[in-house]
Amino acid sequence: MNTRRILTAGALVATGALVLAGCSTGDDTAASGGDKEFAGETIVVTSFGGDWEKAFIEAVVDPFEEETGAKVELITLYSADALAQVTAQKASPQIDVVHFSGGQEFTAAEQGLIAPIAADDLSETGDLIDLATAGLERGEGPVIQLAPIGLVYNTEADAPAPTSWLDLFDEAYAGHVALTDFSNTYGVLSMLRVADALGGGIDDTSQAITDLGALASSGDAIVVPTSPDLQTAFAQRDTWLAPYAMDYAGTLQDAGLPVEFIVPEEGVTASLITANVVEGRDNPDLAKLFIDFELRPEAQAVFAENMRYSPVNTKTELSDEAADNVLTGDELETVVVYAPGDVAASRPAWTDEWNALITK
Repeated sequence: MNTRRILTAGALVATGALVLAGCSTGDDTAASGGDKEFAGETIVVTSFGGDWEKAFIEAVVDPFEEETGAKVELITLYSADALAQVTAQKASPQIDVVHFSGGQEFTAAEQGLIAPIAADDLSETGDLIDLATAGLERGEGPVIQLAPIGLVYNTEADAPAPTSWLDLFDEAYAGHVALTDFSNTYGVLSMLRVADALGGGIDDTSQAITDLGALASSGDAIVVPTSPDLQTAFAQRDTWLAPYAMDYAGTLQDAGLPVEFIVPEEGVTASLITANVVEGRDNPDLAKLFIDFELRPEAQAVFAENMRYSPVNTKTELSDEAADNVLTGDELETVVVYAPGDVAASRPAWTDEWNALITK
């Protein structure tokens, strides 16, 4: 295995040597296996850090380095910072593969920051769910991981298990609901599912925002901005019901909290993680190959088993326990996903409307 450098964002900006990332010494080439096709080459890839990065190294980076002879340098950048970084570096890009989890791929493609990927560039295309490749025609990279967003329910609540998004407004849960703030994408996506259930949809979200805001302003619901805050709400604030992600419901279970994830009758939405080739680098084929490794069933299985992300490759084989903690196959075909461009265009207005209501 090659020894990789894990860089901070500041280090990436500071070192011009990364622009010459394809260069390495003869000793490096020998160490990585000079007979391998990409021996001596290096790509720079963004990571979300933490447990995600641990799974990422196991699932993708190590197998990629072993099979190709190339070296991977990781830089920890969350989505908004990653977009800012590739934007600032447009004239002289220093990243090869960038990951987004908040829809930033739409903006990146629109601004020519990422290179289009054809379905034929990916050997796994035939085994992927349709959602995984839907963005390719817009110039975006494929979806590599998916976190369904539905309802997280406290099984010890003095109220029945919910069945609908509209159960958020049921008197049985009054005073025991946690809503996610619109500063968090999960809050926006949950609101859109409520808007669909109310009949307005993404084109008319006023009633959904008004009704959710009324829950918060009346005290029937609390508002939490982050995942740790949601854990606190279930652990210490007597929360019974919250719209949130399936993988984090598992995190709460691991912390000993009595919760389960429920798919509402109207269906779930999802937070998507995409992998994208940065425009203007000199090794796009190697970057595309790296993304292909991310889509392999073996890589998908690691993220499902370790992180509870639902796999986008239909050939992924999971343990019984992991299969119970994710959505697979036909279940994923019914996930409702909103066009990133539509969400990005309207989100500032939605947020202003929401903030005005919850600060009354």
